[in-house]
Amino acid sequence: MLRSLALATAIAFGGVVAAPAFAQNAAAPAADTQQTPTQVVQVITDQLSKAIEGHQQELKNNHEKLIGVIDGVFLPHFDIDYASILVLGQHAREATPEQRSRFAKAFYNSITHRYAEGLLDYTRGRVKVLPSSGDVNDKRTIVRTQVVLDDGKTVAVDYAFRKDRDGNWKAYDVIIEGISYITNYRNQVDAEIRKVGIDQLITNLETQGDKALESMEKDTKAAP
Repeated sequence: MLRSLALATAIAFGGVVAAPAFAQNAAAPAADTQQTPTQVVQVITDQLSKAIEGHQQELKNNHEKLIGVIDGVFLPHFDIDYASILVLGQHAREATPEQRSRFAKAFYNSITHRYAEGLLDYTRGRVKVLPSSGDVNDKRTIVRTQVVLDDGKTVAVDYAFRKDRDGNWKAYDVIIEGISYITNYRNQVDAEIRKVGIDQLITNLETQGDKALESMEKDTKAAP
């Protein structure tokens, strides 16, 4: 099992990929178009340490403010529309624009509320951005990092980036120890939609939040 900090850090990066577009209005200024993907990840880790360190108790007592930290630090750097479509998978083609928008908002809220408190243990140096391997191409690349656990062990957390229509590098997936965030949740979402339908899934996420996620994960693990 990954410890809460490692998982929360990775999910905080990846959780916002399913966020609705309107959430960007309250986020920090957009990322510099000249930044490389590696620089984007480094900026995020620096901003996160500044936002968390010395404010742990305050953020622990104010959960919505903690959610606001996640929104402000991560949202400007993610390809929201692309990633949310990937999570829905084949069902994105069947969903209406309204359903896609509702799903994105509900899924994002559920993910961030479930894992946000794990970030309270975040301190500078917890995430080490590894040197670029030089495999950046014109459209896609991977940024590799290591999350340092309490016992000094590290967890490999990689971030998949793509260049958006405006030429900015945006993350869209998180790979934890070789397991893709997008693939993991796409499988769970697919199974749930096949069982209850997309409208009921969205309603469950909207009304039950992280409890709906827990139920989906248990069902997936219990499946033969």
